[in-house]
Amino acid sequence: MSRPRITIDVEPDVRRKIRLAAARRDQTVRQYMLDAVEVQLRLDTANDDSLTADADPVLAEIWDNERDASYDDL
Repeated sequence: MSRPRITIDVEPDVRRKIRLAAARRDQTVRQYMLDAVEVQLRLDTANDDSLTADADPVLAEIWDNERDASYDDL
């Protein structure tokens, strides 16, 4: 299964802090960042179903298009 890649640019000091924090947890930077994003997503989406096409007709209209349909099966 292929997964999409997300790339971010950070200042050298932020990169150093991320690497140190990951090392303290005996994690790779990749796993540290995935864990951090998952925690933030849980906080941001707790009890929130507004980010679905069913809950928001505006999103449904934006998401339901031919160009983006190729991503539906990923």
